[in-house]
Amino acid sequence: MMEPAESFDVVIIGSGPSGQKAAIQARKAGQKTAVIEREAGVGGACVHQGTIPSKTLRETAVQMVRLRRGADVFNATIGAGTEINRLLTRLDRVVNAHVTYMHDQLVRNGVVVMKGRARFASPTTIDVEAVTGEVKRLHAKLVVIATGSRPRNPPEINVDHENVLDSDSILSLAYLPESMVVLGAGVIASEYASVFALLGVKVTMVDKTDRPLKFLDPDLTTRFLRELERNDGRFIGGCSASAVSFDGVAHVQTHLTNGETLTSEKVLVALGREANLEGLELSAAGLVPTARGLLQVDAHCRTAVPHIYAVGDVIGPPSLASASMEQGRRAICHALGLPPSASADLIPTGVYTVPEISSVGLSAEEAQRRGQKVIVGRASFDQVARGQISGIDDGLLKLVADEHGKKLLGVQIVGDGSTDLVHVGMMALLAGQDVDVFVENIFNFPTLAEAYRVAAFDVIEQRSRLPQP
Repeated sequence: MMEPAESFDVVIIGSGPSGQKAAIQARKAGQKTAVIEREAGVGGACVHQGTIPSKTLRETAVQMVRLRRGADVFNATIGAGTEINRLLTRLDRVVNAHVTYMHDQLVRNGVVVMKGRARFASPTTIDVEAVTGEVKRLHAKLVVIATGSRPRNPPEINVDHENVLDSDSILSLAYLPESMVVLGAGVIASEYASVFALLGVKVTMVDKTDRPLKFLDPDLTTRFLRELERNDGRFIGGCSASAVSFDGVAHVQTHLTNGETLTSEKVLVALGREANLEGLELSAAGLVPTARGLLQVDAHCRTAVPHIYAVGDVIGPPSLASASMEQGRRAICHALGLPPSASADLIPTGVYTVPEISSVGLSAEEAQRRGQKVIVGRASFDQVARGQISGIDDGLLKLVADEHGKKLLGVQIVGDGSTDLVHVGMMALLAGQDVDVFVENIFNFPTLAEAYRVAAFDVIEQRSRLPQP
């Protein structure tokens, strides 16, 4: 039985980072707003299966490293057979706290939160089916699709979620395995591979590319691979899995296209994600997904139907929580004629591998592809006192400047704290500052931020050797 229809100015399907931020922006603009979420709690995969759980596990691994650095004082060991829930003691508390915060923020701002599965009945009409089978019809002037994504599991690989896992089921492991093959070399694959290797699992990454995280500066990924290998991990590039099979006893055989066969206790399939668009009845809204199963949008996240916007993973890369949040805000601002965010085109990339990797603006390779000559300044973390104190010997900060060594074009960092440290460079880029800003101002001592000063001096020294006009 269908309840009487209710009208809203804005209806948002999905309550992950992009949906939540879109809803808050709409309410702050005075719009009557509803968010539809099919799961029990708000937050989407980011909170329940992705970012929050994986970073909680990573934090445990990093704490173990810190203890190992003080091995003469602490006895910090961990190995195969360790129960995963012992490593995730704070997970439920962290997830519940974040869900509560997000839900309270929505309610506090006057957003109506509805539980159920959404489907279009027309371009302006959405039906919400509750678990009881009851259907509520909504009329909306503006619709935002923010339904996120799920792991893409190739049909030729049987992901049984016990021996062969995906990024949703990986943390349901009962214990740490002795060995693991990770299929993929993107963000999720690289994060989990490095974390499990740090926890003592013998990890082998396999991908058709020649290096992990191909979209990043090679200097950064070289240091990532160095750390992976230092933790007894291995990367096999230029091939993929032709077959994956469980032997029925205790191991999984992964047959590679290069003829090699890998034997491991577990396999993680991390070969990308696919948009959650099934069940939405998009045809009723006048929308057709692309061949890649995504929704095509313009620079303002507007679909081919003018009053329907799409944000987050359903529109494809960069598929970062930070970018998704900005897309949610941007979509609402455009739809309501509000000024967009000043930083809409300058979104930092943060990869929570071990070590962390982050970048903002142009890399040297990107600038050169655009025909720009550049000067690159470098600073290793062991060149600053805080790096020496903390024992961080794998850190590197790069400043990319124009060919005159003045205008700042981008920042790339690898090492502990890089996802926080990158924001110093981002603020300088937003303010249009030159490289000299990092030597003309004072940094706390000792801090990793001093690496900006070291890298800036490197740029200035190279600049001094340029032919004078």
